[in-house]
Amino acid sequence: MKQTIIVTGTDTDVGKTVFAAALTRALGAFYWKPVQAGDDDGGDKDRVAALGVPKQRILPEAYRLKTPCSPHRAARIDGITIDLAQLVLPGGAGPLVVEGAGGALVPVTDDVLYADIFAQWGAPAVIVAATRLGTINHSLLTIEALRARKVSILGVAFVGEPEPDSEATVCAIGKVARLGRLPRLASLTPQSLGDAFAANFETGQFL
Repeated sequence: MKQTIIVTGTDTDVGKTVFAAALTRALGAFYWKPVQAGDDDGGDKDRVAALGVPKQRILPEAYRLKTPCSPHRAARIDGITIDLAQLVLPGGAGPLVVEGAGGALVPVTDDVLYADIFAQWGAPAVIVAATRLGTINHSLLTIEALRARKVSILGVAFVGEPEPDSEATVCAIGKVARLGRLPRLASLTPQSLGDAFAANFETGQFL
C-alpha cells in the first residue's frame, strides 16, 4: 500500500467506525478491519459500506468472531485461535485505512494488545475521541500508550458536540494536532457524512 493510516479510539462507541468510513471515502482508500468481534448487525464492514465506501474497496477481515466482546475473549469463546501472522497489512495499490477495535489497549490475544500490533505495522495513527465527559483522561492515556510503543500519531479527531476547552487541553498537554471535529449527525447518510467531513477536516492533514 502507498500509505496506511490506523484509526484507533479512546474507548468503544466513540464514533470510530463512522470517522473511518468518512476518512476512507475522502482519501479514496481501501478499508480493513483486521478482527471483527460481534456480527449480529453485519459488523463494521457492512456499516462502512452503508456509509458510502464502495464494496470493492472494503477488504475482508482476517478474523470474524461471533461474540461481541474483546477479540481475545471472543476468540476463546468461539473456539478460535488468532494467529498474529494473519494480521499483516494487506498489500495492494492505494492508501489503506485500518480500523482497530475499541481502544488502543484492547487485547487481540491473551498477551498482545492492538497498540503492540500498531507498533509492528509502523504506520501512523489517528486517535478518535468523543467529546463526552472523560475524554481528556482517555485521550491522554491513549496518547501515552501509543508513544510508549513509538507509534506515530497524526493527531486527534474529535466526535460530538463542541467542547473547545477539552479539545484544546487534550492537544496542548498531549502535544498532538487537533485534526478536526465530526459533529453528531441527526441523519447519518453517505451524503451528510461526506459533507460534514469536508466541512470540518482538511484531507491534506492525513497525507
